[in-house]
Amino acid sequence: MLRILHCDSVGGASGDMILAALIDLGADPQAIADHVRKLRVDPFELVAEPCTRDGIRGTRVKVNLPSEHAGPHHHAPHRDLASIAGLLEESGLGTPIRRLAMSTFERLAEAEAAVHGTTPDHVHFHEVGAMDAIVDIVGSCAALHLLNVDAVDVGPLPLGRGTTTCAHGTLPVPVPATVNLLKGQAVVQTDEPYELVTPTGAALLSTWQALRPAPPHPTTTRTRTAGCGFGERDLAGRPNILRVRLAETACGPAPEDAFCLVLECNLDDTVPELIGSLCARLLDEGALDVFTTAVQMKKQRPGTLLTVLCTPDRRAALLHTIFLGSTTFGIREYRAARTVLARRFEEVTTPYGNVRVKIGAWQGADVTRAPEYEDCVKRAGEHGVAVRAVYEAALAQSLALLRGATSQE
Repeated sequence: MLRILHCDSVGGASGDMILAALIDLGADPQAIADHVRKLRVDPFELVAEPCTRDGIRGTRVKVNLPSEHAGPHHHAPHRDLASIAGLLEESGLGTPIRRLAMSTFERLAEAEAAVHGTTPDHVHFHEVGAMDAIVDIVGSCAALHLLNVDAVDVGPLPLGRGTTTCAHGTLPVPVPATVNLLKGQAVVQTDEPYELVTPTGAALLSTWQALRPAPPHPTTTRTRTAGCGFGERDLAGRPNILRVRLAETACGPAPEDAFCLVLECNLDDTVPELIGSLCARLLDEGALDVFTTAVQMKKQRPGTLLTVLCTPDRRAALLHTIFLGSTTFGIREYRAARTVLARRFEEVTTPYGNVRVKIGAWQGADVTRAPEYEDCVKRAGEHGVAVRAVYEAALAQSLALLRGATSQE
């Protein structure tokens, strides 16, 4: 049974609205607070209160801090990504919550870094480094875990107009970091003169949708429960709420390999040898595949298209490696569905030693097999023969075993 969280942003999405919606959906606020306190940071009180606006009932969330940590003259610590990572790693949080929260902070750091022309490691969180924002992010990830959500589907997000004031000064709405976080996401422009979707809200929803994607094709679902999280504003043309539904479908969770991310960039001023070493490094760091394509760039300059396939959890590390190992100023990315064969390994004996053979099956039947290249290279070096000789010997032995098994049936 697949449990899908559907997010319908009627009047925006912020960290506190997301947390409130999940509490209204059934997540226990005390259990959420207990998880967040494992971070061993500033004391706080998580208050979830019933709220009704425009005839709609829901929940409003507030994070209360002691007087010495609150008020207009208190300055929140400007934590960077490393300090956030340290808090999470040293906490007693369970692995699923810790990884989900860390991925959210990483995505937020990447968006901020792109805005300021720096790297994620050099980004200093201001508003997001404050205690209430940390509670919103870690608490929301804990709530998602407590509700046993398998997949997240996010509808179009409404955007406001005008300007907003923050630690960086006066910024246009939506703020640049939010714009970066919502690339590829459906949005709706409104005339509301407020920041409807905050960077925290955009980071949470985009991270969840990337790491826990809903099935690509419509399926019959049964809604189990629904909830509403309220923001703090009174909007002119819509209620300031985020509505969520928890639905179930009979299909199982999408397999981890059903989706992948595609990272790509054009290179025309990187030394070819460096591209080769970069490809090897990316594979070592967990990329599913790395390949290059010769392309013609602006002014017909010859260039190289670098394409990297990866799982969402490797995204941040691989982006970091590409930026450090190449001369690119930007990396495109998009999510792709993929269909893969079920696979297993068998070891065969050849005149040159044992070699593993990877076998792919489709609909219960073996359809392809391939000797492992590295095994073939090693055996060839040991016996002073061509790699091709070992490869063909291993393939022949694997096919012989298949014929023998078929004849016995």
